[in-house]
Amino acid sequence: MNTLADFLDASVRSATPLLLAALGETVSERSGVINVGLEGTIIVGCLAGLAAATFVGPTAALATAGIAGLMFAIIFTIITIWLGADQIIAGTAITMLGLGLTGTLYRVLYGDSGAALTAPTLAPIGIPLLQDLPLIGSALFHQPLPTYLAVAMVPSVWWWLNRTHSGLAIRATGENPAAARSSGVSPRRVQTIGSLFGGLCGGLAGGTLVLAQVGTFAEGMSAGRGFIAIAIVALGRWSPVGAAIAALFFGMASALQFLFQSLDLKLPYQIFLALPYMLTLVALALAKGRYRAPAALGARVGAVDIT
Repeated sequence: MNTLADFLDASVRSATPLLLAALGETVSERSGVINVGLEGTIIVGCLAGLAAATFVGPTAALATAGIAGLMFAIIFTIITIWLGADQIIAGTAITMLGLGLTGTLYRVLYGDSGAALTAPTLAPIGIPLLQDLPLIGSALFHQPLPTYLAVAMVPSVWWWLNRTHSGLAIRATGENPAAARSSGVSPRRVQTIGSLFGGLCGGLAGGTLVLAQVGTFAEGMSAGRGFIAIAIVALGRWSPVGAAIAALFFGMASALQFLFQSLDLKLPYQIFLALPYMLTLVALALAKGRYRAPAALGARVGAVDIT
């Protein structure tokens, strides 16, 4: 029982940064913008969260991580939406910039050796009575702030996309920017909002890694989570609820590697580390043809093409 409860708790914790990043990317992609630079945004949030935690505490540092992700998204937005650059190429460059910049800044700020630092972390917040439920109590009702934030964002983002005028504008822009423009919507403005929201959520995901999980920073610690979050959006069929289910699936895959290692199986540990990424490939292969992306996703737009 304890092993299963610990597994569920680890699954939810591992799913939290993925869900935060995927929710932001869902909004971005529904507006027609795919941000391959999400990986770089997450790692920037990691370093910003670590640097701020020592001075302002972990809660304010989480907000700082989100702002750092937002600032990075501004760069991506200017290059792709306002200057019309290719989104995939620009996103790849943003990822490389984020990984290189954070590694360099970490060594400049904390020494050439890059010695590991510890940061104040967010303590779990227990919900009375519910946290004492057998099996699921700790996993669902005894988690740090970012987990509750991510869960609350699922219905909020769904409501935004499906029940508001601005959400309709986002969906319309992702399907047909020209038709949206003829209806009085500014597709470029809508895509800017979607892209910046995605950057904010990516920064929060990075801050969650540092401030609610590991309590330190390591170069490259985003470890492909940005790309997994993009896969989660596709598997979730560009729906916040679907993204939440897919994120939990990958959270379980990540937790499985710790469970298998604790069982002392006589297998190379690299197999367990690769498990979440192998499952990503399998899930994408099995889901092929069962979903349809927004029609204008990734289309190159700019000042001359779209207003």
